[in-house]
Amino acid sequence: MNGTIILVLVVLLLVAFILYFVTIYNGLVTVRNNVDKSWSNIDVLLKQRHDELPKLIKVCERYMKHEADTLENVIKARSMMAGAKNMEDRGKAEGMLTEALKSLFAVSENYPELKADRRFGQLQSRISELENEIADRRELYNESVNIFNIRIEKLPDVFVANILNYKSKEMWQINPEDRKDVDVRFSY
Repeated sequence: MNGTIILVLVVLLLVAFILYFVTIYNGLVTVRNNVDKSWSNIDVLLKQRHDELPKLIKVCERYMKHEADTLENVIKARSMMAGAKNMEDRGKAEGMLTEALKSLFAVSENYPELKADRRFGQLQSRISELENEIADRRELYNESVNIFNIRIEKLPDVFVANILNYKSKEMWQINPEDRKDVDVRFSY
């Protein structure tokens, strides 16, 4: 009789442990997949921006004869995006591209004919919309990464995460140049 009770208790503890493990495992899989989904959502927007850039460059080339360096930087950054193999490289290339586009749009202010071009205005507007969406998606990505990183470090999830060899993921980092104060001067 005592052997049966001990056997039932062991089986119940084993079943409880398995259910607990499965629950934690499923939660970790969910947060890991949310990180991947968040990155994929950014990737979709990066691809759309990538597809719009040749059109923008073509329009700009007609007007900006003396701004070859600016256009070259956009083309170079776009090429880096296409050649990036992992998330870290894509993040760096995306940062370069964002900076190159800022420069391009700033330089375009010196070309009234370009600013007046309807196609340029549409492309600039479309790319600016994509930039805003990318920024929103970066926030969501970082939130997903934060949740994942917290889960894999908390007890008891850390034990299951170690068994599954889950490692913390990097949040999207901004370019250190973007953290500097902008020098604003008013001329009177």
